[in-house]
This record gives sequence, C-alpha cells and structure tokens, in this order.
Amino acid sequence: MPRNSGHADLPLHTGTVPRWLADRMMVLGTLITESLVENFGPEEVLVRLSDPLWFQSFGAVMGMDWHSSGITTSVMYALKRGINPRAKELGIYVCGGRGKYSRMTPDELLQIAGQEGLNGDELVRDSKLVAKVDNNAVQDGFQLYQHNFILTKSGQWAVVQQGMNTAEKKARRYHWCSSDLRSFVEEPHTAVVGENRGKILNLTDKQADGARNNILEMSHENPERMIKEIEQIGKPASEMILMQGGKVQQSLFPELEEPNQIQSTGRSIIMPAHHDVQAQDVDLKRLGGVLATAYESQPKDFESLLLTPGLGPRTLQSLALVSEVIYGTPSRFTDPARYSFAHGGKDGHPFPVPLKIYDESIRVLRDSIEKSKLGYKDKSDCIRRLHETALNIEQNCAPQVDFDAAIKFEREHSKEWDGKTV
Repeated sequence: MPRNSGHADLPLHTGTVPRWLADRMMVLGTLITESLVENFGPEEVLVRLSDPLWFQSFGAVMGMDWHSSGITTSVMYALKRGINPRAKELGIYVCGGRGKYSRMTPDELLQIAGQEGLNGDELVRDSKLVAKVDNNAVQDGFQLYQHNFILTKSGQWAVVQQGMNTAEKKARRYHWCSSDLRSFVEEPHTAVVGENRGKILNLTDKQADGARNNILEMSHENPERMIKEIEQIGKPASEMILMQGGKVQQSLFPELEEPNQIQSTGRSIIMPAHHDVQAQDVDLKRLGGVLATAYESQPKDFESLLLTPGLGPRTLQSLALVSEVIYGTPSRFTDPARYSFAHGGKDGHPFPVPLKIYDESIRVLRDSIEKSKLGYKDKSDCIRRLHETALNIEQNCAPQVDFDAAIKFEREHSKEWDGKTV
C-alpha cells in the first residue's frame, strides 16, 4: 500500500528554464534515472522521487536553483521528456504536469494501463485521491497546481505534486509512494514540503478519525437541517467540524520561525528564503570530501580511474556528486545545497552553470551506461567508486574547506568553462 513520504517548503519563484539548461537537464536526469534502473530496478526510482531531500538534491545536481519552487516543475518536465520516449525500455512512465497537463493524467494513465495490462480505473482513482487529500483534506493554504504521477509497468507508483500560496509567495511540495501506503485518509504522506502556517485543518491526522466520521454522518443529513443547526451555533461549519473532532487539529509541521537555513524533520525540509548558497546550507565536511577527491590527486590518476583520457579534476567534482545521487544512502541528502557544486545554478548561485563541465559529465555518464549494457562495467564501476572515494576521504581525512574560496575559484574559471546564467 502507498503512503506519503515527506514534504518540502520552498520560496515561490517565477520565470522559465532556458532551453540550453532544460535540454541538458532532460539528458542528465534521464541518464541518472537509467543508471538507477540498471543498478537497482525501476521501483527504486519511485522510492527516490518520493524522498523530498533526494529530490531537492537531484534538482540541484542538474543545475536548477538549489532551493526554488521551480525545481519541482523543471525536474518533472525534464524526466517526462526524457523517460517517456524510452518508457518500454526503462519500465517507467511519467504522467501529468503543471496546470492543464495535470488534468490530462487520467487519460494518460488509462492509455498506459491498456498497454501494460494494469487496472486503469484503479490508477485513476489513486491519482484523484492523492490530489484530493492534499488539496482538500489537508487545508493548509496551498492550492495544487502541479500533479505528476510516476508509474512502473508493474503498477507501483509515486506522486510528486505542488501547491502554491500566492499571498505568502511560498510553495509546498507533497510526495507519495505506493510501496507503503496503508490508507489515503490517515497519515498517508511520505513527505510534504512547505513553511509552517500555524493551525490548519488536517483531516488526515490519525487523531482526526472522529472528525472524519462526523463529516461522513453529516453528509447523510438533510442539508437544510444542518444549515439551521450551524446558524444556531453561530460558528462557521469548519469550526464545528473541528470541535466535533474533539480538539483543534494542529499543523503537520513543527512550530518554526521563518528559517534562515534549511530546517529538516525526518525526510521533510523547509528551505530558506535567501537565494545565494551560504556555508550554513552545506555540510562542509561532505563538500570537502568531494573537492579533495577531485583536486588532491594528479589528473593521470583519474585517467586510470575512469579510463577517460583528458578528463580533468573539475569534471570529477561534478561526477562525484552525480555518483552520490545514484549510489548515496538517504542520510547523504540532508544538505541539498551541496549538490549545486556539481553544475552551479541558473541564477548564478553558487556559481554560473559551467556548460563545458555539464556536457562532459553527460558524456562520461552516458558512455559508462552504454558500455555497461555491453558487459563492459569498468567505467560504471569507476563512477560508483567516485562516491566511495569521496566518502572515505570525508570519514578518514576530515578535509578543511574554505567555502568562500571554493566559490571564488568556480567564478574565476566560469568564463573558461562557458559559465551561463539567466
């Protein structure tokens, strides 16, 4: 059974992703997904997508603004463009999207179900229930505008959907995964991502069972009679429902002030409002392990490691972070800003997107996957060892990182690496 896996609260950003980045995100995102399928199977992709911390890191490693609400739209659009043409091969389909595309989800699911021999009506029902729960059962001030339903050919699924509060300029992302869902109406989420808004109507709370039963009973009553009773009480219907449930339901989220840095509870995160990547947003010990992996050895060592003549240390920095997105465990993704040190961000934070490095990362990762399919796993194993090497350095050497110097170095070389921003 599915469940909700976590949440993320994000500053609401406007604008579009330029074609030069969108196309690269499609290619890199699809290659990372393909590597996950090759190594762990298609269901692992659902597990990763339902983890808000991994999802945020995934978007950052692809060059999107590290904490923006736009990560959700751009990452899912990139995956839909890249995965669906190869859905039969990868065993994964991406449905839905933003605005009018979210409303196409039922038709897409019915078509896929017909192709794969799945119960399309049940999938459509699941999709609608997930949207109704986050839009109606949890009334937290965020209106859904994006709904993506990711499906494997075995019938397992994940949902990534996002709501916005335009008055507060905030977005909240909700994550679901079918693997552990026990109920659609009692604490179903794996994650919900957003800023605390105080008291909310949360009918999915396990303590709201009485309120849900009362609402069901009320739905069977004569409407005119119910209206008269409500008027006599002199309180709004929503307050009456909360009172009948025994107590006011509290927010899904802990009481937090406006965050100046990433706040996390379990697999849920609240992203800070500032645009620039700051030292407090990054686990400097982990970043040190990555930088040391790339820069504390001679280039010839990396040639033997990756069997790629001419590959420089800067590309290895990106590949080490890409490798961690593929092979890292959940505990590695508590500081998503660190992954922006792979390919920067389109807003210039922590540095402009280095197109030469980005394209080289794509080339090496694609080559490793293609050779792996032919039985030559040396390069694929080397990419996996990059993560292991960085982890070993981090654990045993505790390298010191000058955060400001690392960003200065990237910006000084930005022109050389075709750095680009919007």
